[in-house]
Amino acid sequence: MATPLKVNRIGLEPQVYKGGKTTLCAGCGHNAISERIIDAFYEMGIDPKQVVKLSGIGCSSKSPAYFLGGSHGFNAVHGRMPSVGTGAMLANKKLIAIGISGDGDTGAIGIGQFVHLMRRNLPIIYIIEDNGCYGLTKGQFSPTADLGSKLKTGVVNDLPPIDTCALAVELGATFVARSFSGDKKQLLSLLKAALAHRGTVMLDVISPCVTFNDHEGLDQELRLREGSRRSGRGGQLRAVLRGHRRRLRAGLDPGSDDARRVEAVSEEARRELRPDRQDHAR
Repeated sequence: MATPLKVNRIGLEPQVYKGGKTTLCAGCGHNAISERIIDAFYEMGIDPKQVVKLSGIGCSSKSPAYFLGGSHGFNAVHGRMPSVGTGAMLANKKLIAIGISGDGDTGAIGIGQFVHLMRRNLPIIYIIEDNGCYGLTKGQFSPTADLGSKLKTGVVNDLPPIDTCALAVELGATFVARSFSGDKKQLLSLLKAALAHRGTVMLDVISPCVTFNDHEGLDQELRLREGSRRSGRGGQLRAVLRGHRRRLRAGLDPGSDDARRVEAVSEEARRELRPDRQDHAR
């Protein structure tokens, strides 16, 4: 007797949610993020044909090719993904939009577009794959690189980093979180909560570059965050789920299956937050 195929609640197999073969460096955390995105969409039972994938330019912006191969997609020019995403959602409000950007694509050439997307609260999941450097152009400092970081060439960064989470919170984004690409459980919970959220989701995922961010002195804070996470001393997750339940309940029948599912994934994400961040999640 043949083994029954594994399917989700809408009858789709896991393979349907996968994309092409990655061309990123071996061990790149961006691939782990793609895998968690695949898991989240599969477990939430979302049809890939209802999804539009958006990206700009950079290592991070190659990632949409590696998940949800049957979805709609648009690879925009450098830093302009928010405009394309805005247009897509205005044209078809039934789509689920997920945008993949990087710390350079967001914090440098795209900072203006990022600012206005956060303040408009459009239903877009905006993921920053944050490696602290420009991986496609030999590892120069990005706007999120820490003050005092040192390149392999000896050049020292003399500029303070931009905190994209703090900026998103200040601008009024309704779901803001920070996680680590190597924390499978936490990242999956946040992505599932993001899919249930109505409004702008900004998720900064620390993903240290294995090629240019792999020596002493380069982006020290990223290395400390990774070590902190592995050692169990906390981590650097910062999450803000302001008015999450209120916004979700406004458009859902409290007794419906969708409402119960939203509450379940919201609570799952909240349990993953650090206790000292819980007050921000209310």
